[in-house]
Amino acid sequence: MRFFKIIAVLIVLMIGAYTASMYYFVDESKDFRVEKEIDYPVEKVFSQFNNLQNFTRWNNFFTGSPTIDIDYYTPYEGQGSSISYTDPKKETDGEMFIRYENPNKTLRYQLFEDRNESPTLVDVKFKAVSAEKTKITWIVHTPKLSVLKRVGNFWTEDRFAENIDKSMANLKNSLGNKVEKDNQMAAIKYDSIMVENEEEKLLLGINVSTSNKKDALYRNIVMNYNKMYTYTTMDLGKKDDEFGFPVLITDADNYKDKEVSYFLGVPLSKKFGITDNNFSFRTQNPTRNYVMYYKGSYEARVKALQQLIQKAKKDEMRFNDIRQTFLERPVEDQQVNMKLSLSVFK
Repeated sequence: MRFFKIIAVLIVLMIGAYTASMYYFVDESKDFRVEKEIDYPVEKVFSQFNNLQNFTRWNNFFTGSPTIDIDYYTPYEGQGSSISYTDPKKETDGEMFIRYENPNKTLRYQLFEDRNESPTLVDVKFKAVSAEKTKITWIVHTPKLSVLKRVGNFWTEDRFAENIDKSMANLKNSLGNKVEKDNQMAAIKYDSIMVENEEEKLLLGINVSTSNKKDALYRNIVMNYNKMYTYTTMDLGKKDDEFGFPVLITDADNYKDKEVSYFLGVPLSKKFGITDNNFSFRTQNPTRNYVMYYKGSYEARVKALQQLIQKAKKDEMRFNDIRQTFLERPVEDQQVNMKLSLSVFK
């Protein structure tokens, strides 16, 4: 009996010591800031923060869990927009609001977690360091915690900073794909041959062999594109701004063959495990290309291909494969809008 009394006294003393230390040495709420820079113009960066549908596609708080469910409420962007979320696996839920907006300069978020009546307040400031670089500053004020829960303030800042690091990597990939698509569309000059250097790319796609009779090839491309798009967006959960334009890689002169073999894939930022054996990763090495933009029927692209090959032969350049980048989604019985790239070397 005496032993249990001693244990009880020790427990009371430990609780008292913990409570006293939390009360005197740990703040009931916490303020901190995190600063980052990203190599994109402020107007493109800001639109990823003030549109909550964009925001939840790259912010690790939301992308880090496959079981989270998000509801969006109008307006979908700017001051007054909001979302609610629930994650049954983690047994958490909450609401998030944009309470203030100064376009391209400041946003204020208010986050209520797990029915806590006191919100976390996050001010995000944007500053254009240059035409192509933006500084982002997060200023965080955590909600007041009771003495018993106050120990959580020890790791709140580290947890937030870790989330920011992962989120910035996601944002960079997302903006990279958006900017690449915008730049390619803006640079279009049809039926003229240009020279471009292309960096290494990682493609996820499918290897195919099919007939080259009449329009059978294009029908096959459309079918496999739809298969690949469904797998990438539905099975892998990727959004359109997480991957680049679809690319078809084939031998430069196989348009004359009865059978055509090709690889059709989309650029992704990193390799990961895939469960469907129909799909595989392929690394596209850096190349120097003769390039021509083409719009018209898929069958009539042959003339543009021949012009690129003739140019290479005239310049006494050897060539490898041809890459057909679809700038618009391939659809049966419709014209294509594409970039043709012939890799050349001495």
